[in-house]
Amino acid sequence: MNERYEIRIAGSGGQGVILAAVILGEAAALYEEGLNVVQAQAYGPEARGGASKSEVVISREPIDYPKAVSPKLQVVLTQAAYDKYAADTAADGILILDDFYVTKLPDIKVKTLHLPIVRTARDAIGREVVANMVALGVIGKVLEQWGLLHPESIKKALLARVPKGTEELNEKAFEAGYALL
Repeated sequence: MNERYEIRIAGSGGQGVILAAVILGEAAALYEEGLNVVQAQAYGPEARGGASKSEVVISREPIDYPKAVSPKLQVVLTQAAYDKYAADTAADGILILDDFYVTKLPDIKVKTLHLPIVRTARDAIGREVVANMVALGVIGKVLEQWGLLHPESIKKALLARVPKGTEELNEKAFEAGYALL
């Protein structure tokens, strides 16, 4: 792998997109050999409900620009985030959309997967609050298929980062997301 991989997770404040990207960045930096990683985030002034995105750039080469310009992988959890960011997805990239909150889809010419991320968190795990970990599981599966990251690396970072007492719940959500692909 010599290319730059840009990954964006977008949704609204309170959905945990920043935590998911922090975990992903830590997994790549701490548990994988020879990767350079940068994590950046942007969110509105609202504590909850405002626009939120978080990005991770992974490369074997030095990273000269820390933000995603054309994400190769993008996971979008809300309609507002879709409207704002979906068109940025790289032509050869993958756009993964939550099928509950993202319902209006203009014609975008990239590979698009409409997955039950929020429904899985709510129905299979019992807590919508872990939708970010379900999304992280989906990301883990894609990055494993690309030969970029091992899901065990992401789980190690996840277990080290989530609040004490929630490790089992978050790991179960990650596994459920991983199984969606």
